[in-house]
Amino acid sequence: MKPRARILIVDDEPHVRSFLRASLASDGYGTIEAQTAGEALSAMQASKPDLVLLDLGLPDGDGTDVLRTVRGERSTTPIIVVSARGREKDKVTALELGASDYVTKPFSAGELMARIRVALRHEAASAKSHPVIETGGLRIDLDRRLVFVDDREVHLTPHEYDLLAYLMKNLGKVVTHPQLIAEVWGSPYADQRRALRVYMAQLRRKLEVDPARPRYLLSEPGVGYRLKDHAF
Repeated sequence: MKPRARILIVDDEPHVRSFLRASLASDGYGTIEAQTAGEALSAMQASKPDLVLLDLGLPDGDGTDVLRTVRGERSTTPIIVVSARGREKDKVTALELGASDYVTKPFSAGELMARIRVALRHEAASAKSHPVIETGGLRIDLDRRLVFVDDREVHLTPHEYDLLAYLMKNLGKVVTHPQLIAEVWGSPYADQRRALRVYMAQLRRKLEVDPARPRYLLSEPGVGYRLKDHAF
């Protein structure tokens, strides 16, 4: 039986690779393994995996170097960083270099499998034209610039719409503050952090039943925002 997808595990710790291999196999995924940055890049070229699980602390370099190289070659293969580094700075750096997601060790197999499904689904959706995107009761029509919650049309300002559209296009993924600021205000270095918080608060008031307990617009403290994918 053909595996659901082939996943490249990049980690220098044998017990971590063993755990990931077993967890992925039980969920129907095939696996490829690499212990170093060099092996990871070679495996990317030779095996063309559907997704990569990437540790940052590798014997011959940093996982961020792998990210830079892969994204520099215009590859869109989803890469989920799986690392013991839990600092906000490390998360932001990895996401801005093109990581699809960031999972901090230790983690549960269930959480990781959910993140993998979201990343693979997003990659498949990106390959197609989807003028209408939905999650739960939230729907956005990109062609007509219309937004609905439970079939009720919601009127947004241009900046509110641009923020929501970008998050919807990256459904299920963490989007950093600088990425959102660059999308709406044109520069990741613009001094718009306060404006971003204000617009996100306004969006929650318009979209959420209880803005204090959002179903859609989730915060990743110190990093950015994630629009929840209700398919998982």
